[in-house]
Amino acid sequence: MKKIKIVVLSTLIVAVVIVGSGFTKCTSLNEKQIATSLKKKNQTINMFVTHGHCNTPFMGSVDNLKLELVPREDLGNPLEGMRLSFDIDPNTFNVCAGEELTEKIKTPGLFISKNKEQMTFRTTDVFTMGLDWYQINGKLSIKGVERSVKLFATGIRNPKESNSTSLILEGQINLLDWGIDYNKIVNGKSDNIATKWMHFNMRIDLS
Repeated sequence: MKKIKIVVLSTLIVAVVIVGSGFTKCTSLNEKQIATSLKKKNQTINMFVTHGHCNTPFMGSVDNLKLELVPREDLGNPLEGMRLSFDIDPNTFNVCAGEELTEKIKTPGLFISKNKEQMTFRTTDVFTMGLDWYQINGKLSIKGVERSVKLFATGIRNPKESNSTSLILEGQINLLDWGIDYNKIVNGKSDNIATKWMHFNMRIDLS
């Protein structure tokens, strides 16, 4: 009787080990499917600031750009569930119109603080707005001050293909939400128009 109990117990232990091993392999496979990520180097972003009746367009370098993608097995939006993060170095800002305007956009206290923090963006939520059209909510930090923002992204793909080849990101923010008054910092005097908008767009190659 004891021998029978030992044999049954041993069989159960072996069965549990086999099932557990199979579950671990399945879990690992799912983790690999979810953990698909894209890291890009030499990425740039285009921006312009609206202050008063003027616009100042400039560009900057993007660091640590990471786009996490969730592979889809159906015919839904290919970028649904993505997670995006990136950093922008204000020291790389450059106005194509000339060095004088570049110096203004790099005025200490405007985007460059004493601690020289990078501007950072981290995704919190993503909503599908339509075909290849997404709203990306996240946290944008400028000079160490973090605020919630809403960005919009469009996936570009061939109608006959299921995967996007590029992603167009765009948005606008009110710099006053970060305590940034462009004219006061750059020219020493606030403008009568209260809102100071910064617009930006970035194209990310997904190939």
